[in-house]
Amino acid sequence: MKIAILAGGVGSRMAGETEVKPKPMVEIGGKPILWHIMMHYGYYGFKDFVIALGYKGEVIKKYMVDYCSLNTNLTVNLKSGEVAMHECSQQDWTVQLIDTGMDSLTGTRIKKLTPYLGNETFMLTWGDGVSNINLRDLLEFHKSHGKLATLTAVRPPARFGHIRMEDDKIIEFSEKPQTVEGWINGAFFVLEPGVMDYVDDDKNVQWEKEPLERLARDGQLMAYKHDSFWQCMDMPRDKVFLNELWGMGKAPWRIWE
Repeated sequence: MKIAILAGGVGSRMAGETEVKPKPMVEIGGKPILWHIMMHYGYYGFKDFVIALGYKGEVIKKYMVDYCSLNTNLTVNLKSGEVAMHECSQQDWTVQLIDTGMDSLTGTRIKKLTPYLGNETFMLTWGDGVSNINLRDLLEFHKSHGKLATLTAVRPPARFGHIRMEDDKIIEFSEKPQTVEGWINGAFFVLEPGVMDYVDDDKNVQWEKEPLERLARDGQLMAYKHDSFWQCMDMPRDKVFLNELWGMGKAPWRIWE
């Protein structure tokens, strides 16, 4: 099964980092967040990736091309220039890196991946969010309902401490809990090839608007509810939070170890 990852956006709210690299290459624990996402899929046996590139896509290309040499021991013959790898990467991944345009919106990027995804069920996510979602359970849920699309619905972490009061007395305080009300789109989609019919060819389309809205109206969009850990890296403070979790050994998405 192919795993499509959108990694072409500018990431303007992470401007301090993304002036020199795309947001999926911003590091958590010394590794790009893109690597963390791929490790998550790899843990569940999904190893065939199609990555939609755009802004500074050459940085991702270089990282993937150099991945083996950067993650193994080498012997270098300085006279001949020959490089021998002692062993290759433990990750048995195939990665297709596809330029989908600098200014393409998410729906158009997905549409441009059509020739590389095959006429079969595929998964899709963004290159800036991590979760501990059970991807096998997600896939089984998708197969069970027979619709074209499944999105993962999540309750995002609150940005401030939650308090519950009676009159002026605080009876419960919890720091940054998952919100108790409201579900949002957490990506981690499972999709059938038919979803491409919902993305217009002749205009630049945002996936989260007309395509998903039309799928919902047609009864073709289902939600897999995930009420455990999920976090996107949208702002610098999100990077700090994720690095703190990783540094303390308390990263919930680190399920591969």
